[in-house]
Amino acid sequence: MRLGLKSDGTLQVPPNGFPAGWFTGAPAPGERGPAVIAGHVRWSGRAGVFARLSRLKPGDTITVTRQDRTPAVFRVSRVRQYPKSGFPSAAVYGDLDHAGLRLITCGGLDPRSNIYEANLVAFADLIA
Repeated sequence: MRLGLKSDGTLQVPPNGFPAGWFTGAPAPGERGPAVIAGHVRWSGRAGVFARLSRLKPGDTITVTRQDRTPAVFRVSRVRQYPKSGFPSAAVYGDLDHAGLRLITCGGLDPRSNIYEANLVAFADLIA
């Protein structure tokens, strides 16, 4: 699904737990620059599309099926959690000299308030 920006300039999120969405203001997966895909870790008490994003580690691969049904394969370089107040926009959306991928979901669940206080970002680079 396609995602844009909300009126306050923040990234739209998918309306349900599945599927994830591609930010249309960024390159498409496999194009030069950082493709950005956002999805939910949980939705209505159930696992969302990125429920296992926190389990990714450097060296893992991610395959994105593009609109033309061809795969773009990426290798994870790092996975980091950032407080929502300190989201690293330049690192996530900034220009790259190669094809990259950024997967974004919520993180830092406060068990008392049941509110996510952070974002989890997986960074990856195109390998095939």
